Amino acid sequence: MIFEKIPEKIKELIQKGEGIDTEFKTAQFELGKNTFDTVCAFLNRRGGHLLLGVKNNGAVEGVIEDSVQNIIDSLTTGANDPQKLNPTYYLSPNAYKDEKDNIIVHVFVPESSQVHSTKGRVFDRNEDGDMDVTGTDQVGQLYFRKKNIFSENKIYPYVTMKEFREDLFQRVRALSRSERPNHPWLELSDEELLISAGLFRSDYQTGEKGYTLAAVLIFGKDEVIHNILPYYKTDALLRVENEDRYDDRDDIRTNLIESYDRLMAFVRKHLPDKFYIENDQRVSLRDRIFREVVANILIHREYLNTFPARFIIRKGEVNTENWNRAYGAGDIDPAHFAAVPKNPVIAKFFRQIGRADELGSGVRNTFRYCKFYVNDRHPVFSEGDVFKTYIPAPVSIEGAIEGTIEGANEGTIEGAIEGTIEGVIKGASEKNKQKHKDLLLAIIYDEGQRTNDYARSTGFSMGTTERYIRNLRKAGVIEFVGDAFQTGGYFLTESFRKKLGK
Repeated sequence: MIFEKIPEKIKELIQKGEGIDTEFKTAQFELGKNTFDTVCAFLNRRGGHLLLGVKNNGAVEGVIEDSVQNIIDSLTTGANDPQKLNPTYYLSPNAYKDEKDNIIVHVFVPESSQVHSTKGRVFDRNEDGDMDVTGTDQVGQLYFRKKNIFSENKIYPYVTMKEFREDLFQRVRALSRSERPNHPWLELSDEELLISAGLFRSDYQTGEKGYTLAAVLIFGKDEVIHNILPYYKTDALLRVENEDRYDDRDDIRTNLIESYDRLMAFVRKHLPDKFYIENDQRVSLRDRIFREVVANILIHREYLNTFPARFIIRKGEVNTENWNRAYGAGDIDPAHFAAVPKNPVIAKFFRQIGRADELGSGVRNTFRYCKFYVNDRHPVFSEGDVFKTYIPAPVSIEGAIEGTIEGANEGTIEGAIEGTIEGVIKGASEKNKQKHKDLLLAIIYDEGQRTNDYARSTGFSMGTTERYIRNLRKAGVIEFVGDAFQTGGYFLTESFRKKLGK
């Protein structure tokens, strides 16, 4: 096992000492019996840092190297065992070495939107440590506080299974299977999946039971979402030529799963990718950056506020803004910030289906990849009542390739492919022609992908994408190259490349 150097942030925590959001525990060979008391207390209060291998007085004792993996496994499996922690919660421990080669295991436990217990006992946290509050008025106060803090937990007792879209459950299972072939959701019924994901709750103070706002946002039919949140929308805009209004727009008012798909399709339609190799494999810088930005605008948003979320592509930049339950103010420093979930249940759900990174790592990855995407420029994440992001990016896809196309009418992409599309689908409607153009644009700037990838990037159905690809292949515009079952994909033909001047 390879250990990273202990970060300065953790050194500062050790030097500061224990408090309401910091706990030290010795764990030379194994987890202590009361470790999950602290995990439970942090989840129930405001989150905190658990440091294993450190004595109460701050002296670093260390964890025996041969025991580190066993301790990490005990933490992660225990947090996903309802007998140990209920409701379960995903934890991501990290092990570090200090200057004296002492090993410390660090776990950041975020504040949860739910009330947790361990072995049937409920713990809260104060400056003196963990408190067993089982059977006291404080348990009711915890439920009341979390109900008011996390709007995703708002219960809608008259929402039933018929208000959810059945097809979305199948999509979620397919996505979760891609992340983990033996994912537990694969064996659950739809109702059981909702309960497992924390989307069905009981309010022990009022007696209410039912599906939550998070459940409606993820699985709800559009009319149900609009009934509960009539002002809900995410506005995706392209403002390159027409900066006062827009050049293209997608007014998104659907569930979060398809909202993610449509925002990513908008990105792929209007922003070019850049060739980049990592660990001997080509990766999409565009997707690595914008999957975090898109997930952020959907996950960490206050949905009960009427402020609409906006995703705006401009020349040289992308801006987003959404209403936010702020924990601070000002720009975020990726090296010195504590990631705090705004909708923990939705965030956890997105991680399970591979649509989000671990808390905080997505922001750091965005800083990491942006410098390769656009000339060493950096993004900006700004915390406040309105959360704002600035991402440096090339201009829209049409403008980005404008200078590389020869023989095009007035130098635009439309002119370069107009004659080709006319030859492919003679007599078709303008809408049908435009869809062929959109697909061809996706292939021009992301060659080598497969049909399902282009269906996802354009937002078309698989059937539509397959039909349009057949048309383009017949016209000699694209061809399939490589293994049909694994590594193959669609590329422009040499004759069409010459037409584009590429």
